[in-house]
Amino acid sequence: MTNASVREFKMPDVGEGLTEAEILKWYVQPGDSVTDGQVVCEVETAKAAVELPIPYDGVVRSLHFPEGTTVDVGTSIIAVEVAGGAAPAQEAAPAAPAPAAEPEQPAEQPAARQPVLVGYGVATSSTRRRPRKQAQDPAARQAASAVQSELNGHGAAPAAPPAAPAVPVAPAAPAQRPLAKPPVRKLAKDLGVDLATVTPTGPDGVVTREDVHAAVAAAQTPQQTAPAAQPAAPAVSAPADRPAAPASYDSGRETRIPVKGVRKATAAAMVGSAFTAPHVTEFVTVDVTRTMKLVEELKQDKEFAGLRVNPLLLIAKALLVAIRRNPDINASWDEAAQEIVVKHYVNLGIAAATPRGLIVPNIKDAHAKALPELAASLGELVSTAREGKTSPSAMQGGTVTITNVGVFGVDTGTPILNPGESAILAVGAIKPQPWVHKGKVKPRQVTTLALSFDHRLVDGELGSKVLADVAAILEQPKRLITWA
Repeated sequence: MTNASVREFKMPDVGEGLTEAEILKWYVQPGDSVTDGQVVCEVETAKAAVELPIPYDGVVRSLHFPEGTTVDVGTSIIAVEVAGGAAPAQEAAPAAPAPAAEPEQPAEQPAARQPVLVGYGVATSSTRRRPRKQAQDPAARQAASAVQSELNGHGAAPAAPPAAPAVPVAPAAPAQRPLAKPPVRKLAKDLGVDLATVTPTGPDGVVTREDVHAAVAAAQTPQQTAPAAQPAAPAVSAPADRPAAPASYDSGRETRIPVKGVRKATAAAMVGSAFTAPHVTEFVTVDVTRTMKLVEELKQDKEFAGLRVNPLLLIAKALLVAIRRNPDINASWDEAAQEIVVKHYVNLGIAAATPRGLIVPNIKDAHAKALPELAASLGELVSTAREGKTSPSAMQGGTVTITNVGVFGVDTGTPILNPGESAILAVGAIKPQPWVHKGKVKPRQVTTLALSFDHRLVDGELGSKVLADVAAILEQPKRLITWA
C-alpha cells in the first residue's frame, strides 16, 4: 500500500465510565482488509457483550491482544495500515504486536501506564520516574540483611547481590505505592498485611483480595506444616483408622474460575451496596389464587395474543401501582450532595440469569405502560437477556428492581439492592398450600414476597405500605383497576 500509515484503534468506553473490557472474539486476522464500520471483535464489558466496529478502511497489521485478555479502556488493541498521509504521532504502531517487547519506547508501552482503579480514564504522560537515591539502595539492603542475620544468630550479613547494581532503574519500582483498590487496602489493614510484601496477580500489577488472603495463608503455612515435616513427632501423625493427609492436594479437586466481565461487576456492585446502604427486609405471605386465575384469563384475551403473560407480569404491575401510591419509595441517596432524589419515573429492573452471570436490565418508563405494553417490554427484555445481547444502556438508570427467585423453587430471599436504587422485591415460588379461606382450610396458591429497602431514605412505615399494597393487589387483582 503506497503512501500508507498505521492507525491504532484503542479500546473505547462502550458503557458509562467503564475502565476495562475483555476481548471475547476476533473477527479479523493480520492481513485481512477492513472497511469503515466493519465489526472487528466482540468484547465483554462489566455490563454486556458488545461488538466493536473499526472506524476506517485498511489492512490489519497486527492484533495486540489474544482472545480472553482483559484490556484497559484507552489501550490500543489493533493496528490497521491505511492509505493516506503520516499517522499522528500517538497512533504510530510498533512493528511487534506486543508493545511491551519494545522497551526503547516507554511512552507507548501499556506496561508504563498506571491502571485505572477509580475514574473514567488514564492520564497520558511521557514523563519517566527519576530514580533517586540509587547509591543508598545497596547499603540499605545490606543493613537490613545485617539486622535480620543478627536476629537469626547468623553473625555478619552477607554481601549484597552483585547483580542488583547492574540494573539502574530497578530500585525505582519498590518505591512505588502498591496498586490496590480501597476495599483491598482496608482488608490488608484489617489483616495486618503490608501490601508492599504481597505478590500482585491482578491486571497491571494490581493487588487483589485473593492476593491478600494468599499472603496471610503463606504466613501461616510454615507454622501449620512444620510439625508434619518432622517424622519424629508421632503426636501429629494421622490416626490408624484414616490415612494420613497428602503432602499436597490433588489439583483435580478444585477449579479456579477467573472473576471478570459481568460476574466481576456484579460482585463489586453487591459488595458496594451491602456495605454502603443499610438494608432492611420485610416479608409477607399472600394468597395469589385470584392472580393465577387472571393470568389464565389474560392468556386467552386477544389483546395479549403473542405476548408473554405470566405471574411476573401482574407482580410487576402491582409493584408499579404500589409505587404510584407511595412515590417516595422510588428514590435514591445522593451521598455527595446529602440529598434524597425522588424519581418521577420508574425504570423497572428485572433480574435475569444469563450464561455470563446475573444482569439487571430495566424497562424504561414502565410506569407509563399499559398492561399489554408492559407484557411486550417484559418479553423483549427476557429474550434479549437470554440471547446475551442486552446493551449497556438497557442496564443503566434503573430505579427499582424485581428478582424472581421462585423460578428456582425457592420460597423467598433477602435481596441486595442494586446500587443507586432504594428498593428491590423478591418473589418466591407460587405453590399450593393449606390456607384459611372464607373460614375453611382450603388448598390455595400461595407465595412469599420480600422487600429490601435502603433504611437511610425508606423507613419501616413506607416500606411496609409498599409491600402491603403489592400483596393486597395480588390477593385481589381487581384493585389494579380501582387503584391504578
